Amino acid sequence: MLLIRCPYCEEERPELEFRNAGEAHIARSADMAATSDDDFEKFFFIRSNPKGIIYERWRHMHGCARFFNAVRDTVSDRFLMTYKAGEPKPAKLPGASK
Repeated sequence: MLLIRCPYCEEERPELEFRNAGEAHIARSADMAATSDDDFEKFFFIRSNPKGIIYERWRHMHGCARFFNAVRDTVSDRFLMTYKAGEPKPAKLPGASK
């Protein structure tokens, strides 16, 4: 079982307490009504799905219930770090070779 660190509760908890909420750091349109159908589709349904490092949003459902961001390696399914929602993407990742 994976352990995920909640940056708000400041403890590692079992993965069953969390839910993935998709890709993090996506620019959302301020005026969705003026968005074209193609751009609307891309925003809601098309995501990058890279092999390797990905930035995701997670929610601590059975804890503080807050959203946070996580950096995860999709190859090893290892969480490199978590950080609070609203914080910028980390410039340097702990444990990453790049």
